[in-house]
Amino acid sequence: MANGRKVEAIGAAEILKELEPLGTESYRRILRNHGAKDPLLGVKIEELKKIAKRAKDHDLALELYDSGVYDAQYLAGLIADGQKMTKKDLKRWVDRANSKPICGTAVAWLAAESPFGWELGLEWIDSKKENTAIAGWATLSAVVSLVDDSSLDMAELKKLLVRVERTIHDQLDAVRYGMNSFVICVGCYVRDLKDIAIQTGERMGRIPVDMGDTACQVPHIPEYIRKVEKRGTIGKKKKTARC
Repeated sequence: MANGRKVEAIGAAEILKELEPLGTESYRRILRNHGAKDPLLGVKIEELKKIAKRAKDHDLALELYDSGVYDAQYLAGLIADGQKMTKKDLKRWVDRANSKPICGTAVAWLAAESPFGWELGLEWIDSKKENTAIAGWATLSAVVSLVDDSSLDMAELKKLLVRVERTIHDQLDAVRYGMNSFVICVGCYVRDLKDIAIQTGERMGRIPVDMGDTACQVPHIPEYIRKVEKRGTIGKKKKTARC
């Protein structure tokens, strides 16, 4: 860090001060179109990742998250230690998330990399709160991308695929998107459930989601999984949920 100080001595206030001049109005506009809310600095992810490389400090991550600033919460998701996250921490994160995108990224990443990802993911998808449900489906998606198939509850995953097919069209847009992504993740990362995921997607058809003023599109489940299959990477696990 600046002036030769150690990362451990740097607090959230100093990191936020460092972030402020990196934000731009054009990127704030893009983030708002994707659902981010004020307080929002508008710092590009590539800049956040530069800071994350030299600020791998769990306590700092917790402090940054509690600021409520969108950029700081995203950065916290990049530098926190999932193994040190408690259930209390994770529930506080989902309750204090700046917006839907933070629930689907920082909250889900750390939940999935914690010892409580599967448990909390199942709990959160039952929530009537949209943000919490988003975090739940994103957490489960991340879990299947990280955990070896031998340690996954296959019977429960099959039940979840049935649940998605039965209820997806009754959900709010962002939750619908998360459920669609979950089926894709099961098909891409859980080898024995690839065909079931494709069949589920074929029966559901293309899932309509209002993506707002963005260029984002909703992936068609069968097409997406088959592209991954063509690349020969079905079942290849990720090392981290974060991106």
